[in-house]
Formats: sequence, structure tokens, C-alpha cells
Amino acid sequence: MKRIAIILSAGLMFLSQCQIIAQSGKASDTYYQTSDVQPLMQQYEADRGSLTRFYTIPNSPERRNRLVNFNNDYLKQLDELNFDKMKPDSRVDYILLKRQINNELFQLEKEEKEFQQIAKFFPFANGIYELEKNRRRGAAVNSTELSKQLFNWQKQIDALSSKISSEPVIDMNLAIRAESTAQGLKFALKSVFDFYYGYDPAFTWWIQQPYRNIDSSLSSYASLLKGKGNKTSLQKPDASGIVGNPIGREELIRQLQFEMINYSPEELVAIANKEFAWCDAEMLKATKEMGFGTDWKAALEKVKNTYVPAGQQPEMIMGLYNQSVDFIKKNDLITIPPIAEETWRMIMMTPRQQLVSPFFLGGETLMISYPTNTMDEDAKLMSMRGNNPHFSRATVHHELIAGHHLQGFMNSRYKPYRKFFTPFWTEGWSLYWEFILWDMNFPRSPEDRVGMLFWRMHRCARIIFSLNYHLGNWTPQQCIDFLVDRVGHERANAEGEVRRSFTGNYGPLYQLAYMTGAFQFYELKKELVDTKKMSYKQFHDAILKENNMPVEMVRAILLKQDLKKDFKTQWRFYNR
Repeated sequence: MKRIAIILSAGLMFLSQCQIIAQSGKASDTYYQTSDVQPLMQQYEADRGSLTRFYTIPNSPERRNRLVNFNNDYLKQLDELNFDKMKPDSRVDYILLKRQINNELFQLEKEEKEFQQIAKFFPFANGIYELEKNRRRGAAVNSTELSKQLFNWQKQIDALSSKISSEPVIDMNLAIRAESTAQGLKFALKSVFDFYYGYDPAFTWWIQQPYRNIDSSLSSYASLLKGKGNKTSLQKPDASGIVGNPIGREELIRQLQFEMINYSPEELVAIANKEFAWCDAEMLKATKEMGFGTDWKAALEKVKNTYVPAGQQPEMIMGLYNQSVDFIKKNDLITIPPIAEETWRMIMMTPRQQLVSPFFLGGETLMISYPTNTMDEDAKLMSMRGNNPHFSRATVHHELIAGHHLQGFMNSRYKPYRKFFTPFWTEGWSLYWEFILWDMNFPRSPEDRVGMLFWRMHRCARIIFSLNYHLGNWTPQQCIDFLVDRVGHERANAEGEVRRSFTGNYGPLYQLAYMTGAFQFYELKKELVDTKKMSYKQFHDAILKENNMPVEMVRAILLKQDLKKDFKTQWRFYNR
């Protein structure tokens, strides 16, 4: 008992000390890591996790209705907090949590509307949903009756499948919803089968073959439903073989507003073209220094041919990493925790992954893209040329320090309750470092500048081709050709980039978020660093300690803005 009392006393002293440090904020290695909204945010995330792990069937009415009620309940709890007495960082949490909940409700309402329009394809769905619902609590199954049910449901599916060709085409969003609903029903039946099979003798005897039959029928049905989508609604047919789902101008604007980007798609394209013109001028300067006059593609060709032999890329990347970290430390640009520097690691990317990720990727693990023995000679050469030292030197800091690796490291340690992921913060921050290192003369030669400019042109191109695609103006093949002709990509790499953009599970705004987010951080740097209100290190450390969120909210915290409860984005951040 005495030992327990000593432990409890020590624990209380430790908690008291932590509270004092948090309140005073005077400890050099401590950062105030809470807000008035934090408890609600953490509970929301935990409760949502519990519900989505329990209600697992996509598009089921049971899941949808439960989540609608859940989100509405948390909106009420959020409204009960005293917003007017909050400090700026707490107000940011309030605004962002409300934004997240409202977006969840928007998506659930959209799901409901789309589900009602495709319900005629699933007259058997309620029976399967009910079966899976009872399974979760281990209800006994009448296996002979279930065998008959499965047979009847399969007959319905097969009958509907035979008539699907006579159905008119439907909007691609509805086709995708129908496919995912069919896949959700497959998942529900698999959940039932996996639970009882082998444990319930009667179930095992009666259900094995009927289950396999209906599972196969649902797979075919899902493909048929996806095929009813109107492929020409926005995406024009071409020979690329890449089929995505352009979302249109209205949805682009809605998503930009959600991300707190106060620009139209057309304005963003105009900004990208202006930046492209700057890149063109700088590329010509470097081209002349290399002795190629105005033939920038010849200069680019020379840079591409500086690739190292197969097998030597990891060593080359390590050398480039050391150069970039030494530069960052020398200029005292950001705090680099020793464990962050110690624990990043390398792996080699598979040939399959290189089809959609032709360049190295980063984070805590650096994934190196370079030729393997299974590639043909053309593919090997394009991979090496596209990952040459000057291209790679321009982005190694983007992927590791102070880019994605340091972001992830800090996110897990500072205000981790903030889970407002946005690519405008994630990718914008990493690209911002390319801007800063360019300004500070990190490139040592015209070849280095060509490497950095290649990627800057690539980011401009991402805005232009992704928005034109989603507006219905360009086909995937036009996007590929644009990357080859305007940026100088190897064709296979351009194809991989476009395929990744439109079929790689990235959101429609992801590709434009790189440069757009970088502009936001760059403008904030002008407001705080260029005016001597903060040093580079203070500025960069503060951003990473606020965690991932729309950059306008980072700005609100650092500038201590008086945010209103009904906040609407209004920041016009492009001033170049």
C-alpha cells in the first residue's frame, strides 16, 4: 500500500508540473497543446471510429441514418460551446470541426439522393442488410431457409443483369454509387459467411455453394452497373485508356470553398499560366548559361542524361539529402529533431508501382523509383532519365526534411488531435520549401536550376491540366501531351503522372494543391518573416506545431485574427 501511495503521489506531482508548464508555456521544449474544443474533437473522432467500425456496409441505410444522427448531435454539442470567449486557436478548432461535420452531412445527403435513384437495381438489398445486421449480434440462422433466400436473391440479380443492357445510361456518379452498393452487398454476405462457415455445421453444409454463386453474380452485376455510366458526360473519349470521372465546375467550386481557396478554377489556371511564364524566362536564362541559346529542350536533354547507372541511385539520393539538410541547418531555417533525422529510411519501389509513381516518393520512408531487371530497355532508360541527379536534388527536401518526413514526425507529436488533413497544407508546405531554397540560391549551377525549374513547371502544369480535365475541356491524352510538350516529361512518366492523377484515389483538387498551397505559405512568409515579425525558424516551427489544416487557419492563428463564428474564406493570397 505504501508503494502504491508513493506512485500515486509521484504521478500527481508529474501531472501538476505538466499543467504548470502547459499554462505558463515557458519550457523551451514544451508547446501548449490543447484548446477549448479539443475534448469534443477527440470524442468526436473516437465516437465516429466506433460507429464506422460497427456499421461497415457502404451505402446501407442503417449506416447512413446512424451517421446523420451522430453528426447532427455533435453539431448541437459544438453550438453549446462559448465561441466568443475562445482564443484564436480554439476558434480555429471550432470552425474546422463544424466545417468537417457539415461536410460529412453533405456527403451523407448526397449518398441518400444517389441511393434513391439507383434503388431500383437493388430490390433484394434490404434482406441482405438485415441478415448482416443480425449477424453482428450472433443471431441463430435457419440455414435451409437462408439457402432458399440466397438462391432467390441470385435469381433476381441474374434477371436484372440480363436486362441491364436495355436500361438507359446513367450519370457516372450514379454508376459509381451503384457499383459500390453492389460491392457493399458482397461485403455484407462475406461477413455473414465468414462468421458462420466452419462453426455452424448446418450453415457449412447448406450455404457454401449458394454463397459462392451469389457472390459471383454480384461481382458481375457490379461491373455491369459501372458500365452503365455515361462516359461522355464530361470526359471526352481518347486513345489513352485512362478513364476517370471529371466532376465539373460546380463541384470544383464547392470543393475549393471547402478547402478555403477563394479563387475560381479559371483564376487558378490564369495564375498557373503566369507562373509558367516566369519559369519559361528563368529556364531560358539557365539554357543560355549552358550554351544552348534558346533551345531549352536541348538543355533539359543534357540534364536528363546525367543519370547514374542502375544500382547507384540510393547512394546518389543519400548524397543529395545530406546537401539539402546541411543547407537548411547552415541557414538556421527550422528545428530538426535528432530522432526525425535519425529514423527515416529507404525502400525500392516495385515496377508495378512505378507505372503510377515514376518519381521517388517520401515521408518517413523514402521510396526510390529506378529500373529493375523486369523492365524493358526503353522503360529503364526513361526511369533513369526522369530521376536524374538534378531533378532529384530539386525535390529531396520536398520528400524528407523539411518536407513530408518532418511534417509527419511533427504531426504525431504536436496537436495530434487536429485531424483536418488537406493537401494544400501537406503538399503546399513541401513545395513552399522549393520556393524558399530557390530564393536562397540552393541550386549551384544552371543544371541545378533546370532541375528545379522542371519541377516548378510541372506544378504549374498540374494546375492547368487537372482543372481543364475536371472542367471537361481536356482529355487524358491532351494532359499527357501537355506534360511532354510543355514541361519536357518522358512520355511514359507523363502517362504515369496522368494515370495517378485521375485513377489513383487522389481527390480532384490534389494536383493543384501543390503550387496553390505553396503560394499560401509564401504569402504568409511575406507577412511575418519579410516584415521581421518572426525569424525563418520561428515561422517554420510554429507552422509545424499547429498541425495539418487549411493554410488560412494557420494564418489566423499566427496573426491572432478575431475570427467570427460564421467565418467564410476571403483570403486572396496570390501577390506575385
